[in-house]
Amino acid sequence: MTQLQKLALSYFVALMIAASINYIPGLTNDQGLAFGIFALDPYDDALHVASAVWALAAGFTSYRASRVFMILFGFAYLCDGILGMFTGYGFLDLGIFTNESLGANFSVGRFLANLPHLGLGGIAVIAGIRARTT
Repeated sequence: MTQLQKLALSYFVALMIAASINYIPGLTNDQGLAFGIFALDPYDDALHVASAVWALAAGFTSYRASRVFMILFGFAYLCDGILGMFTGYGFLDLGIFTNESLGANFSVGRFLANLPHLGLGGIAVIAGIRARTT
């Protein structure tokens, strides 16, 4: 198993943790904000589980499948995080289509709310692009 496949499997774990945050006592506050920063709803949970299954399948399938996952997943999540910085909502959970834009905001709170998608997406894109095409 290659390093890229192992990375895809680590994304499976990270995404399953993200999908379970709302169901672990103490990780959300009285307003339903995870870590007091962002809200996760069933659409987010479904998105995270679907992405996790994709990561798991890619990791166990092949190096090439893992590379495709990293590039496509990474680009989608990175763009979602960037859009979140500018609008307050992303497109992956359809939030941009169901909520009015909150406008650009580069505060620490908005950054922390989008950091998971920015970080996971950015790392995945870099890993996928840097991987050799074999």
